[in-house]
Amino acid sequence: MNVRYSAIAALIAFLLGLAVATFSELRIFLPALLRGAAVTIEISILSAILFFSMSFIAGIGRLNSIRPIRWISTIYIEVFRGTSLLVILFWFFFVLPSFGVVLSPTQAAVLGLGLNFGAYGAEVVRGAITAVPKGQKEASAALNLPDWKSTLRIVIPQAIPIAIPGLSNLTIEMIKATALVSAVTLVDITFASVQQNQIHYRTLDIFIVAMVIYYCFSQLIRFGGAILEARMTRHLARPH
Repeated sequence: MNVRYSAIAALIAFLLGLAVATFSELRIFLPALLRGAAVTIEISILSAILFFSMSFIAGIGRLNSIRPIRWISTIYIEVFRGTSLLVILFWFFFVLPSFGVVLSPTQAAVLGLGLNFGAYGAEVVRGAITAVPKGQKEASAALNLPDWKSTLRIVIPQAIPIAIPGLSNLTIEMIKATALVSAVTLVDITFASVQQNQIHYRTLDIFIVAMVIYYCFSQLIRFGGAILEARMTRHLARPH
């Protein structure tokens, strides 16, 4: 029921934004905003791949019994979680060339977003893994399963549904954080909106459309996360 109401609210918000923008000649600025939206989508997808990968690698690594792996994971999480995303983007794009490492704007944006949110996601994954009943690992130990096989086959499948809500929220935050990639010369939705407002002086219309686009992206992730969580939870709850 909540999903239905949210879908209706998203549709109404989009129609209202479209109506206001159409009234003020949508065609003069919408193409630029859509090009910015394409950049936002590209950066979000690539960053999400790195974000999810680092979340599980560092989350599992922080619980590893091997000290060097645990320390490396902890250092990564604390450094990227405790540093401003904007500063991280500046480092990747402006500072690394001083050491001979030159990244394109897209590479810098993807690395900055993916590694930053991966540090937050690692804590979500770590919490989900620790939430799995200890009896599950004890049962796998009784079956003489190696520790790594027990983690991959028994613990992780049960931890994923627990982690989905937190990872979904972080994904939404990451999409909104793409507004910072203009700092490395990328023209995303936010930067395109600012540019178009400076040209056409239609502040209300332009930023209503930008807000609706971000809202639709966020709801898409929320719906997808809810569906995935429901399916995985139903599968785990199914009697054997």
